[in-house]
Amino acid sequence: MEKQSLLRQLPAVHEVLQTETAQKLMRELPRTVVTEAVRKTLDKFRQQILSGDGLEVPTPEQVAQQAQSVLWREVIPLMPRVINATGIIVHTGLGRSLLSKRAVQRLVEVATRPCALEVDEVTGERSFRDLRVEKLLCLLTGAEAATVVNNNAAAVLLILNTLAEGREVIVSRGELVEIGGSFRIPEILRKSGAVLVEVGTTNKTRLSDYERAINERTSLLLKVHQSNFRIIGFTEQVSLEELVALGRKYNLPVVEDLGSGAFADVSKAGIEREPMVQESVKAGADLVSFSGDKLLGGPQAGIVVGRKDLVAQLRRNPLYRAFRCDKLTFAALEATLLSYFDEEQAWREIPTLQQIALSEREIKRRARQVAQRLQKLGVPKEAVSVQPSTSQVGGGALPDQFLPTWCVVVKPKEGDSPDDFAQRLRLGNPSVFCRIQKDALWFDIRTVLPDELKELAECIAKAW
Repeated sequence: MEKQSLLRQLPAVHEVLQTETAQKLMRELPRTVVTEAVRKTLDKFRQQILSGDGLEVPTPEQVAQQAQSVLWREVIPLMPRVINATGIIVHTGLGRSLLSKRAVQRLVEVATRPCALEVDEVTGERSFRDLRVEKLLCLLTGAEAATVVNNNAAAVLLILNTLAEGREVIVSRGELVEIGGSFRIPEILRKSGAVLVEVGTTNKTRLSDYERAINERTSLLLKVHQSNFRIIGFTEQVSLEELVALGRKYNLPVVEDLGSGAFADVSKAGIEREPMVQESVKAGADLVSFSGDKLLGGPQAGIVVGRKDLVAQLRRNPLYRAFRCDKLTFAALEATLLSYFDEEQAWREIPTLQQIALSEREIKRRARQVAQRLQKLGVPKEAVSVQPSTSQVGGGALPDQFLPTWCVVVKPKEGDSPDDFAQRLRLGNPSVFCRIQKDALWFDIRTVLPDELKELAECIAKAW
């Protein structure tokens, strides 16, 4: 009888629609859509009551607030905005690199106005859509030519299919990496139509191993940067310069897949130096491919720089059209590249570089600010602390490099589990992602934007 009584006390749909939250939603969205979210939410409350999990009757406003979450995740499942408190700077699951203000402004301009995407404004004739970004890339790297496709896996596939279909590609066994999302170099090679020839061992590959494998069927020498793992101990690798010399000897192109692709020297932030694109070009690599949305700090893109004749071949491949980027990618990439003409400016403007370079002192100051606000919002002092930890660059880059950081550590209430607490945060608006360690939630402030600190505290207090 108690359950039936509780069910009868649930607010009616029309009562919920009259609340402030529901009225605000209906000013942004059709009434039918909001009504559907309210109905789904009331159904959830009914199921809780019938199962014995919910014995309190929600108010119409409480139902409306719950419906708001249901609306965006079940009725209209859009990507929620996230506060990244994981400490992973280039987080693949959370959208990788954040764009600079300059890139965002350029995006808006190109998205809301016609642009000369695939036409030469001088002659009025059709041209390559990456003509302008090619000039920027050549100026920055010293390469003869450049082109852009939709991601680095596509770039590698396009290179191999164009230059090595039906022929052999020599690569060190220690460089047959998985580059994320289960995309493995051997599988990309097979899909390209190229024949993989592995040389050396997992931990040791010598120049003589490459040379012994060269024959009349060899099309190119491939070097893959081990960006997402390390082999330590008894190791030996062939340098790019050595491989280039061997390629010249046998008239074979040398292709390097750099993965993350840095344009700035990240060792300035106190971490291990990452190979830079311009250095690979200077070393003589015939083609170099890398991502746009990792250490470069731009939009998702696969960028290829190198010899003019080889880039021209890539453009003639039918796959090139399938892999091409849209105007928004080019706009954001152009703006991102402009920042790199002054490296110090890049460190100031590119969010990925900003977060890598953020000082411990500043992170600790921000962490204390969040902790103090949590206490003002009612979270007990004994449940909150500020503790040192480490952050990661992420995005398959610098896997064994950690940046010192400071975290706000929050212990759940008695009887509450860290997993349930974390789920409530992920289901909030905005969604909050953090780490779970030692039965507590750790919020790494390095990756929380300055204008999100107050909001983060409010989200934690609401979920606590």
